Amino acid sequence: MAMRQSEESINEQLEEVPRVVSIVGPTASGKTGLGIAVAQRLAQLGQCAEIVNADAYQMYRGMDVGTAKASAEERAQVPHHLIDIIEPDDTMTVARFQELARQTIAALQAQGIRPILVGGSGLYARAAIDDIAFPGTDAHIRQQLEQRAQTEGPGVLFAELKTKDPQAAAHMDSRNVRRTIRALEVIALTGQPFSATLPRYRYVIPSVQIGLDLPRPELDARIDKRTQAMMHQGFVEEVERIRPRLGATASRALGYQQVIDYVDGLRDMDETIADIAQKTKRLARKQMGWFGRDPRIHWLNALNPKLVDNAMAIIANADAGRYDAIDARADEYVQHHLGAVQE
Repeated sequence: MAMRQSEESINEQLEEVPRVVSIVGPTASGKTGLGIAVAQRLAQLGQCAEIVNADAYQMYRGMDVGTAKASAEERAQVPHHLIDIIEPDDTMTVARFQELARQTIAALQAQGIRPILVGGSGLYARAAIDDIAFPGTDAHIRQQLEQRAQTEGPGVLFAELKTKDPQAAAHMDSRNVRRTIRALEVIALTGQPFSATLPRYRYVIPSVQIGLDLPRPELDARIDKRTQAMMHQGFVEEVERIRPRLGATASRALGYQQVIDYVDGLRDMDETIADIAQKTKRLARKQMGWFGRDPRIHWLNALNPKLVDNAMAIIANADAGRYDAIDARADEYVQHHLGAVQE
């Protein structure tokens, strides 16, 4: 009865512009499956919903197995956007994605379609819906700062940062020369403190975030199983096929360099699988650390048989505006991670 009321309230409270549903969580937690299930449940209620990819590497054509991209069968169930949009030798940046994602979201909403943002790239997911600006870069300014770091020492640059932006310096590691250089570069480019350009926990597009969590042993087991499955699904052949076109950015996708080393005879298959699984588990921990800092995420147990029902209830409450007041204040009680935004 309660579930029926929640679903009915979605129809009753849905605003003229459908609120974005963002599904986040660590790799192998089941985000794709939940996104499709939610879209199908919404369709049963007479609402159109389509998925917008927020995984950085799933945007590259031909990088299918290694990125655990939604299969053709899954994409046939629910339309997917921002998948297979660039070649492996092209470069996808978070600033470029932000523009594409917001254009896609706006186009869907204009048609009355609810966007379901799905992906484990935390900064990408936030860039689509949050108050985040990405200052550009200036090769000349950066070169000057890098030369100064070599001749004058990184301590001099960090002291300069403390003078120009004490808030940023107070939360940064003085040993991280790259971050110090980036902060001073942004200050030179914008005329504003580096801390003023940091991401804020403030939606610029009405949204609700649902996070998937599960016990670490279960997540690790899923990662081990998926890594093994990738090899049977043709990961090695995929790498051999796209290697001549694999650019510097795409090649950073986890697993691809390990498989290249295997193809080149630098490691055996067991070592390759073990290394990919280990690094994937490490990535999952980092993802949980990133997402865990956002107080607006509604966390659900990925193993709960009522997962989809619980997600629908959260969406119903969001559509009714029950989270708006507390979400609007999220930025007041969050400690910002000043090293989070990359250029």
